[in-house]
Amino acid sequence: MAEPGSLHRLAIRAEAWVERVRPRRAVERPVLDAYRGYAVAGRSVVLRGRVLASLRRTTPDPGQSRWQNMREMVSLFLTDEVADVEVIAPSHGVTSKSDAEGYVVIEIPVEAPRPGWHDVPLQITGDPESRKTFRAMIPSPRARLGVVSDIDDTMMHTGAYSLARNLWTTFTGSAATRRVFPDAIVLMDHLNNHGRNPIFYVSSSPWNLHSFLERVFDRAGLIAGPMFLRDLGISETQFISGTHGDHKGSAIDRILGANPDLDFVLIGDTGQHDAHVYLEACHRHAGRIRAVILREPGPGPDDASRAAIASIRRLGVMVAHGPDFAGIAEKLDAAGIEI
Repeated sequence: MAEPGSLHRLAIRAEAWVERVRPRRAVERPVLDAYRGYAVAGRSVVLRGRVLASLRRTTPDPGQSRWQNMREMVSLFLTDEVADVEVIAPSHGVTSKSDAEGYVVIEIPVEAPRPGWHDVPLQITGDPESRKTFRAMIPSPRARLGVVSDIDDTMMHTGAYSLARNLWTTFTGSAATRRVFPDAIVLMDHLNNHGRNPIFYVSSSPWNLHSFLERVFDRAGLIAGPMFLRDLGISETQFISGTHGDHKGSAIDRILGANPDLDFVLIGDTGQHDAHVYLEACHRHAGRIRAVILREPGPGPDDASRAAIASIRRLGVMVAHGPDFAGIAEKLDAAGIEI
């Protein structure tokens, strides 16, 4: 195993210091935080969430100051996770325990699944008052393709191509001020085709922002879908759960593995090397990636992104890229991609 780098070592020491000055206290009544789950080959649903000491939420107000926005956003990252808590689906008798970072995953068999959002109540074992509804999306049997989309600078303005701009936008905005691109809403409506085709979102944003992103999407009218976000856990063997590309690539693999009968369209931007990540996905899933769509934020694609785009095209996969999503529907139609 490779030795941790200097930044990794610094992060471990910082977390240890935080634990000393802010030790985790015993939690009498942990709570559940529910994330959007997904279906596996029409036979089961995967429910995902976290066990926490308490829930933290922002209270969006378009008129509040950036300082207040920052205080609320920072609070979302100051969670107290609770490990080794048993969570049960009472209606199925299936249990799972939260891991060291509080995450819990339960897979529930589903007979004769109906397409749409499938609701399953989960609770902490022995605490009926902790019961919460967890949701998972079951694709329609009429689906013609699936869609995997990035979030930052693809669906909504973030400035992720610049670390300073990204941090400023993330921590000084609120669910009432964050802007979803209007052309992204139109494109996703088109690709979803009245609920026929499933939408999945993959982002390097941490799971702490799941509820926040749900509210941003719902407020904008963006098609809902399961989110695959990133664990910011730090340990001797892990630093921010690997790289952006590793996280996004493994999420794509999981989504395609759960939907073996569907081909996919991948949507992203050129600001975070999505072209390279999607090129590798095209190699791993030969014949199943029908199109790659890339927004070009900020300075636009660099030489590495342009080379990756050219390589994707040589594989016979349609690529559409530009500063916005105008005309994408027509390009998909011209390429013979049936929505």
